[in-house]
Amino acid sequence: MRKAVRDTVLQDLGESVGGRISTSESVLLQHGSDMSYHTPALPDAVVFPQTTEEVAEVVRLCREHKLPMIPFGTGSSLEGHLMAHRGGISIDLSEMNRILEINVDDLDATVEAGVTRIQLNDSLNPKGLFFPVDPGADASLGGMAATRASGTTTVRYGSMRNNVLSLKVVLPDGRVIRTSSRARKSSAGYDLTALYLGSEGTLGIITELTLRIYGTPEAISSAVCAFPTMQAAVGCVIQTIQMGIPVARMELLDTVQIDAVNRFTGSDYEKSPTLFLEFHGSEAGVVEQAEAVSAIAEEAGGGDFRWATTAEDRAQLWKARHESYFAALALRPGAKGFITDICVPISRLAECIEETQEDLSSTNLLAPILSHAGDGNFHLSILIDPSDASELEEARSVNDRLVKRALAMGGTCTGEHGVGLGKMKYLEEEHGAAALDVMRSIKKAIDPDDLMNPGKILPGPAISQ
Repeated sequence: MRKAVRDTVLQDLGESVGGRISTSESVLLQHGSDMSYHTPALPDAVVFPQTTEEVAEVVRLCREHKLPMIPFGTGSSLEGHLMAHRGGISIDLSEMNRILEINVDDLDATVEAGVTRIQLNDSLNPKGLFFPVDPGADASLGGMAATRASGTTTVRYGSMRNNVLSLKVVLPDGRVIRTSSRARKSSAGYDLTALYLGSEGTLGIITELTLRIYGTPEAISSAVCAFPTMQAAVGCVIQTIQMGIPVARMELLDTVQIDAVNRFTGSDYEKSPTLFLEFHGSEAGVVEQAEAVSAIAEEAGGGDFRWATTAEDRAQLWKARHESYFAALALRPGAKGFITDICVPISRLAECIEETQEDLSSTNLLAPILSHAGDGNFHLSILIDPSDASELEEARSVNDRLVKRALAMGGTCTGEHGVGLGKMKYLEEEHGAAALDVMRSIKKAIDPDDLMNPGKILPGPAISQ
């Protein structure tokens, strides 16, 4: 784009958002990077809209000038979703951070896309309510919807797919739609809410969400339990799920990861495969759940439960779990995390983890494992020197074998991180060529100019001419 034209376009974009536009190098770098190993790719400018109407005007201007658009929440994604590898405009929704409505009687809340999960819960807690989806990072709710996020509480409360009732979306031509009503179920037409959950900004920009919320449990109790083997720990998880015990969290850390947590937080957990558990319910219900799981764990060879029943103790326990990525990085100062995830049926989880550990033992790579065990989902944080081409290539090979292992076990190439740039090449093997053709048809129908976060999710040309 010629400088004179570029300056005119940026001026028009700036005016559309009241002058809230930046071309500062540091701001561009922030918006062309995420928390992954992917090489940053900077946008041409970043705009900061404050209303859906401003987003729609930005979209109309970008479409007029054929500029790519990349939605931005908090920058915590892990598969290169934010990279502006074709240039364009990063649309930062962080200033759209208003909680619009909390309906206590109906147990739902409507928020703008830039509201973060902690911000929402800070508003809900005094009302005896909470929003359960917890991916670890204090991500924006719009970003969580766009990646169909899940996390530590999914085993009981479900992922974003289960907890979003309706979305407001700006389409690639600037029109605004609402995908559904606040009703808890509907048979009226195509499920547009489901279409946009996990669309990663490739079909439109989410600006508003209506979410399910829940009453804060009367009682909450957390525990940590070590096991002699990964198989024993996963066996405990499977039996707990099969018995229908409504455990709220079941997080599994391998020996490398629990050692990293100990070093980073000063904890003294046993260096063995370890389950972090949490129980929600009435006082009597929590005791009943805990006793049942404790008996299952004992039968599987698990050790004694280390309990955390006060709010302060629970916060400390889950802080250790949530800081596991930073604990992993501290094992190799200066390293970058090549972070990947897969998900398999829980009956294959132990097998998948053990085969992955065996695979890693044949390399020089250090890679702690963390699993949302109740869902069959686990994460591998491969610690690499990003400037070392041989390490990066070895990490990619491990990741490739991991994904193929998961697919062979009836799993998926990503349980919660999303596709972005990193997992595109596996989609055809997972879904088949015909399914990808359907996805491309949807993309072409909604975004015919391929301007919405182009080059993500769909391998090869998303829009055929």
